[in-house]
Order: sequence, then structure tokens, then C-alpha cells
Amino acid sequence: MRIDLHCHSTASDGTDTPAELVRNAAAAGLDVVALTDHDTTRGYAEAIAALPAGLTLVTGAELSCRVDGVSMHMLAYLFDPEEPGLLAERELVRDDRVPRAQGMVARLNELGVPVTWEQVERIAAGGSVGRPHVATALVELGVVPTVSDAFTEEWLADGGRAFVEKHETDPFEAIRLVKGAGGVAVFAHPAAVKRGRTVPESVIAELAAAGLDGIEVDHMDHDGDTRARLRGLAGELGLLVTGSSDYHGSRKTVSLGAYTTDPEVYGEITRRATGAFPVPGAGGA
Repeated sequence: MRIDLHCHSTASDGTDTPAELVRNAAAAGLDVVALTDHDTTRGYAEAIAALPAGLTLVTGAELSCRVDGVSMHMLAYLFDPEEPGLLAERELVRDDRVPRAQGMVARLNELGVPVTWEQVERIAAGGSVGRPHVATALVELGVVPTVSDAFTEEWLADGGRAFVEKHETDPFEAIRLVKGAGGVAVFAHPAAVKRGRTVPESVIAELAAAGLDGIEVDHMDHDGDTRARLRGLAGELGLLVTGSSDYHGSRKTVSLGAYTTDPEVYGEITRRATGAFPVPGAGGA
């Protein structure tokens, strides 16, 4: 089985619609794909309706969190999307995304970059707006060559010249909310140093004690030594080890299925989840 547990669609900052994502996942030879858009579940219905036969969909979300001033992301799998506590927190985070992105546009204008809010809105195309949309605007204007090049201290990285903070959930609270909604919580790309400051291993240990289920080890932002270190840490803490592409369509160079999760780990995730179940494809439109 080939299992990719971290993918984005146009419901947040990917370039594939949810329907295109599941069709492309099947074409890439995946057996299981997770839809984990940022702080939203809006893509579920379209993805399920288009789900090809032979492909299973894991519903999820990537939650924006912050601890001790460090931004981090929590992958939540197979939770009840209507559970009130987690739903309210997702809406709070999502609602803060627009003023935050508008603030980044204003800061870029102050730096002499002629980006407009209308341009960012067009790029987001109704999705949950985020830094990648602003970064794409910088690419369109020729300010940077790629989206990744916008995530530096010069531009949009944490603490960068055009960075603006947004509401982010305390990860201990995120774990509590995900568990309360019957879901499974996995710390996304915990050692992605290219994105800025990372959470120390002591905090990962505290998160494990608070109910964290796993850490995403096999990821494009982790080199071989980092993956080995994280695997060892997961073993020490009794955490599941996942792998995934963090696919964003054409917004990133990584392809679907570039990194995958072991079938036994996937089975354990589905056993732990009580809020929702994986959706088997029946041959969507």
C-alpha cells in the first residue's frame, strides 16, 4: 500500500481542487490519501464525490498552532468535523487569516512591493488564505523566483520583514480538542528548520505526555540525519511515525507520494480514531 497522509487543495493553499487532488492521487498510484487543508474541512464533500475506485480518503486538517512563540502545525485525522469545540477553534483561526494576510500586503507595500489585496484574493480563489498565496503574488511580481524563496527573513518567514502574526492554537489545547472530536493528532514536519524556529524536543516530549499520537518524520523538509534523529525520538516517546508529501500542487515541487506512511502505522491511526472513518472510493465523477 502507498499512503500519503498530508495533502492540500484549493480549499486552503493548494492548486488542485479537491476533486483534482483525489484523481491525481489515484493516477500517482496511491492507495490512501489524506486531505489536510489548513484549518478547514471545506474540501471534504467535493473530494468524496470525486473519489475514484481503489483510492481511500482520510479526512483531516492541518491546524495552526504556536507554543513559546514558535509556530507549528498539527495534523488532525479522522475527527468529527461538526464537533463544537474543535469547529469553533478552527473558525477562530480561519477568521484571523484575512486580516493577517491584509497586514502582510500592507507591510510589503511599505517595503516598496506593489502587491495588492485583490491580487492575493484572486490567487486564493476562495480558499483559506495564507502566506503561500502572498508568496505566489511575490512570484508573479518577479520579486522572488519561487514560493519557497519568499519564506525568508527578508520577506515572509516568522519574524521576517513582512511577517504578521495570526491567532494560533496552543498545541496542548489542540491535542485536547482533536481527541475530544475523536481524532488523531500528529505533529507536522517538526524539524523543518528552513521554515524558521522549531519546537525543542523537550516540548515534543511534553506533547507526547499530553496525548500526541505521532510525528511526521519522512518529509521533504527533513534530511536523512534529521529523519533518523526523529525516528529515534519517536521510539523513545512511543509516538507513531508518519511520512507524507505535504503536496500543494504546482505551488511546491514535491509530488504526490514522494514520502509515505507505513501501512501498520496507518492501521493504528484508523484504530485510534472514533470521530470519522476512512472513505473508500466507489468511482467518483
